[in-house]
Amino acid sequence: MSLPPLVEPAPELTRDEVNRYSRHLIIPDVGMAGQKRLKNARVLCVGAGGLGSPALMYLAAAGVGTLGVIDFDVVDESNLQRQVIHRQSTLGLPKAESAAATVREINPLIDVVVHNLALDRDNILDIFGQYDLIVDGTDNFATRYMVNDAAVLLGKPYVWGSIYRFDGQSSVFWAEHGPCYRCLYPEPPPPGMVPSCAEGGVLGVLCASIGSIQVNEAIKLLTGIGEPLVGRLMIYDALEMSYRTVKVRKDPDCPLCGENPTITELMEDYEAFCGAVSEEATLAAKDSTISVHDLKAMQDRGEDIFLVDVREPNEYEIVSIPGATLIPKGEFLNGSALEKLPQDKQIVLHCKSGVRSAEALAVVKNAGFGDAVHVGGGIVAWVNQIDPSLPSY
Repeated sequence: MSLPPLVEPAPELTRDEVNRYSRHLIIPDVGMAGQKRLKNARVLCVGAGGLGSPALMYLAAAGVGTLGVIDFDVVDESNLQRQVIHRQSTLGLPKAESAAATVREINPLIDVVVHNLALDRDNILDIFGQYDLIVDGTDNFATRYMVNDAAVLLGKPYVWGSIYRFDGQSSVFWAEHGPCYRCLYPEPPPPGMVPSCAEGGVLGVLCASIGSIQVNEAIKLLTGIGEPLVGRLMIYDALEMSYRTVKVRKDPDCPLCGENPTITELMEDYEAFCGAVSEEATLAAKDSTISVHDLKAMQDRGEDIFLVDVREPNEYEIVSIPGATLIPKGEFLNGSALEKLPQDKQIVLHCKSGVRSAEALAVVKNAGFGDAVHVGGGIVAWVNQIDPSLPSY
C-alpha cells in the first residue's frame, strides 16, 4: 500500500544541492519536491556495523538533511571485511565517530549527529524522539525488541534488516499502518538457537544488499513514493540469488500494538527477556567457570584434563588452544559427544567467548561429569590474555 510522505519539504534547494542531486531531480517520482523532503528529513541509524555502514553511506549520498548515528563500539580489524564505512586508519576509534567522518566526506551538505553511547531504556525514547524515521542495523535480539517497542510507543516507523551467512531479511514496521516486530516474532528464539554473525559468520557483500534495501525503503517512506514493505517481509538468499516476500499481518493479540495491549511502556530488562544463555547453562556455569589463566596453569602443571573445543570446524581451523579436541556443540546437544568423553579425566570446555561452552557444560553435568568446567571468555580471552601472537576473529 502507498503511504503519504513522512516529512514536509524544505523551503528550497541551494545551487550546490541541485547540482549534487540532479539525478534524483530528473526522476518524476522524486523530483524537486521529493528531494526537498529528503533535505528536511531527520533519520537515525541504530548501529554503524554491517547494515549501518551501507545504510549511512547511501542515506548521506541521497541527501537526508540530518543523519544520526548511534553506536558504542570501537572499530576492530574483523569489522573491515563487511563494515565498509570504516577504514584501516580508524581502527580503535569509536564506530560512531569513524562513521560520521566517512559520511561527512561523502556529503558535506548534510548535518551528522553522533551518539557515541549504548542505546538503553533510559535514553532511547529521548533519542528516537529527535528523528522522523529509524533505520535498525542492530545485531542482537534484546536491542531489536527495544527498538521496536520504543518506535511503537512513539508512533514512529522504522526500517528493519537482518543478516546471517548468505541470508538476509528486511521489512518496515509501523504500528499505525501495519504490524510491528512483535507481530512477526512475538518472542525471541530459545537461547543458543540462532547463532550471531560473530559465531556463524556473514558474507560481507550481503550487508550491502540488505542495507541498500533499507535505504530504498527509507527514501520511499520519506518522500511518499512507491509501496513500502509495510506488512511484508522480504527474504533474500544470496546463494540462490532469489528474493521472495511473505505477508505479515497485524496481530490483534500483540501485547504491544494489538487491540488490548499489555505492554504500555518499555520493559525493565530486555537482556533477560532475550537471554543469550539458557537457565540450565547459567546454573551449570555458576560455580564451574574458570579463567584462561586457570587453564594455562592447569596445562603448565601437567594436570590430566580433557580440553574440548565446542566451536565449529571452520572456526577451529582459524585458531585453536593447544591440546584442545574439537567436538562441536551440536554433538553435545544430540548426545553423540558423550561417548567421546573420558571417564578418568576432568572435562574442560571452551568456545569463542563462553556462551556455547556453557550450553555444552549443562549437558555434560547432566550426564554425570560433576567436576566438568568451562572457560569464561573462551578463545578470545586466550588470545588477548595468554597468547597475543595467535589470530583472532
